[in-house]
Amino acid sequence: MKNIKAIGLRSSILIKNNVFSLVILPTVHKQKTLLLILWFFAWTTGGIIVMLNYPSLTEERAKLFVIIWLGFWAYFEYKIFRICLWKQFGKEKLWIKNGIVFYQQSVNGKGKINEYDLNLITNIELIEVDEKNFGDFFSKSFWVKGGERICFTCQTKLVKLGMQLSHEESIEIIAEIKKYLKNRQNN
Repeated sequence: MKNIKAIGLRSSILIKNNVFSLVILPTVHKQKTLLLILWFFAWTTGGIIVMLNYPSLTEERAKLFVIIWLGFWAYFEYKIFRICLWKQFGKEKLWIKNGIVFYQQSVNGKGKINEYDLNLITNIELIEVDEKNFGDFFSKSFWVKGGERICFTCQTKLVKLGMQLSHEESIEIIAEIKKYLKNRQNN
């Protein structure tokens, strides 16, 4: 049996040979991705300029300030770089095969694959978003990696997936997963 279903512009489900497969792309907004990459290059350039001017500083307090600033700069350089890679080459993959749920955040085909025993999974549900909560509002921003909308529990571990999906896409994906699991139990 082979059945491909697109959910929104970023998600698709394939059911083939009794394997359920879900793929979620990080974005379809190429203009925003280009802006993110330009921001990364501007941030990199700013840091390099500060580093190149460091030797010309004579005051100890100024040198200390620049070292602390470069620490923050390096941290955000790393974070922006990871987000750029994710938006350009990343995807979330979830597949169910032989009673095991596999989940991977893949960047260019690489990424750790987490395995969960299907018999130990409970509570596949929607993560509610409070529009008045700053953290929830920020997690929906294009400029961050996160904002998962679907979760399930495996033993005591909460597993989140579906980054920045819309409410409708999340509900439809949850329904498809539950439908597949129900059909699997009946067979």
